[in-house]
Amino acid sequence: MKKETYVGLLLVMVLLGGCTGQAPEESPSHLSDLEHLSIDEFFEESYKQLLLRNPEQITALGLSESFGLRDDALNNLSEEYTRETQQLQKDILSLLHTYDRSSLTPDQQISYDVYEWFLDDLIRGHEFMYYQYPVHHFLGSYDDELVRLFTEYHVLDDAEAAQDYVSRLSKVDTQVGQVIEKLKACKNAGVIAPTFIIEWAKGNLYNFINYPSLTGDSNILYTHFSEKIQHIDMPEDKKQALLDTALTEVEDSIFPAFQLLIDYLDYLESLSTPDAGVWKFPNGEAYYEYMLRHETSTDLSPEEIHQLGLSEVERIRGEMEAVFDALGYDVDPGFSEKVGKVVTDGGMYLTMDQEGRDEVISAYETILADVDEKLEDVFDIRPTMELIVVPELGFGGGGGYYVSGSADGTRPGAFHTGVGGSAVHKYIMPTIAYHEAIPGHYFQISIAQEQDYPLFRNDIILNGYAEGWALYAERLAWEIGMYEDNPYGNYGRLEMELLRAVRLVVDTGIHYKRWPREEARAYMREAMGTSMHLHEVERYIVLPAQATGYKIGMFKMLELRQKTMDTLGELFDIKDFHRLILLHSMPFDLLEKVIEDFIAATRESDYTIEMLSCA
Repeated sequence: MKKETYVGLLLVMVLLGGCTGQAPEESPSHLSDLEHLSIDEFFEESYKQLLLRNPEQITALGLSESFGLRDDALNNLSEEYTRETQQLQKDILSLLHTYDRSSLTPDQQISYDVYEWFLDDLIRGHEFMYYQYPVHHFLGSYDDELVRLFTEYHVLDDAEAAQDYVSRLSKVDTQVGQVIEKLKACKNAGVIAPTFIIEWAKGNLYNFINYPSLTGDSNILYTHFSEKIQHIDMPEDKKQALLDTALTEVEDSIFPAFQLLIDYLDYLESLSTPDAGVWKFPNGEAYYEYMLRHETSTDLSPEEIHQLGLSEVERIRGEMEAVFDALGYDVDPGFSEKVGKVVTDGGMYLTMDQEGRDEVISAYETILADVDEKLEDVFDIRPTMELIVVPELGFGGGGGYYVSGSADGTRPGAFHTGVGGSAVHKYIMPTIAYHEAIPGHYFQISIAQEQDYPLFRNDIILNGYAEGWALYAERLAWEIGMYEDNPYGNYGRLEMELLRAVRLVVDTGIHYKRWPREEARAYMREAMGTSMHLHEVERYIVLPAQATGYKIGMFKMLELRQKTMDTLGELFDIKDFHRLILLHSMPFDLLEKVIEDFIAATRESDYTIEMLSCA
């Protein structure tokens, strides 16, 4: 699967599933258990009931043991179970509304507001439950999430975990059958992926069951298990028995199920068209407006976002021209030629062998160590969770994404970076590191996980907030001088910001202005001055609106910072502002209210101190 220069898609599971083949010990349908609780108890118990519908998420969070569960279940993706979960979401929101918000403490009121927004957003999406593509070519596709569950979220550290792993393998065929049924429901709702997306998805699935051979002992679900079980303390005969069972499940159960999925995609391909945007769906315009609100947590219209993107593309390209001049590229005839020179002159690591890949990881570790040393002037809060850099051969180009550590701290935060291509461009690496790790996603998500908040506030990741922070982190690194002696790196920062501005134009172009795929690619090529990022167009097609969260979120962060600076003047402290932002992962209208309250409290405190000093 191609993920070159992919930056920052957070892997957030939607709470629409449950367990396949094994019900939780506690039924999530007993709402009487949630009545007459204190608000703090209600926050915990109601969100726990939602999580119990999603055992894969519980595994990812590292909470199975505390919930009294084994890691042996898969999410139930059936329509019946999904509708039960949707009803539970409605019921929990109704129960939330029985609490008198005005009687709550300020912290409880914040939690109330965040929970209300989150639940309401889920419920708004119910009418579009079949408007997504369950299987596609990119991160978040069913097959991609399945592999990540087994190879990253499911920690193989003892005999019980190994048994659970094999138990989960035995349930994959049932879950794949549910995916096929969901694809049928999507088709009946008028939702079929574009032809080229289906072709790519089929290619990924075919490779999954055929690469590097037709035997299950070369499949990643088996090879990962075979490697990890060697380090588990258990009798050798039991290890071999589990290995034999795992191989049987892969070859005789999982492979045939995936072949059925490929066969159904063959059928869907015969019905598909090349139309790229969700405008083609029944009520597609309303769906896209919902997705924009969901991904940005703002009420900006598609047209407003499109125009904002166009103006930002023009502004950023102007800043890039200044960098070209500083590099002595002013004699070149055009923008694209200058971009080409930076790509050539900015340096690269060759990653055809292990030595080159090790150089990339070492360089990233140095970049992160260097920026970490310079954050003292702008942060007084740091995460304690471990961070690791993970080389990923599955994609190339030096791009990356972040996978959250477990809530219990047993699995570290992981910055994945692609080393599978022939080269990694040095000039873009600092910006990717700042975005994905320090002070970006790793910082923000880990700090949120470590707070003494209701569980849902530790867990929920809102795209606009999270990606907005990560893009803000790129700019902050520039503001504290991380690019002072690295003009090529500064160009990389601007290139990545330009890409985020182009996303606003292309995403709305595809889904709102009905651009065909070719028009979107042509605009991106011209605006970026290079073809390096054209593969992203298909990402926007399968994940409508997600890519708009970066720039919109960054705008809101900078807007709130400027408002705070202008209002507080000499009282403004960047450390206070960053602490406030990092401790309040929430929709922007709620965050703005938190900022306003902070400003008022700071001014009042200064006024009180002044009065006392006068006295």
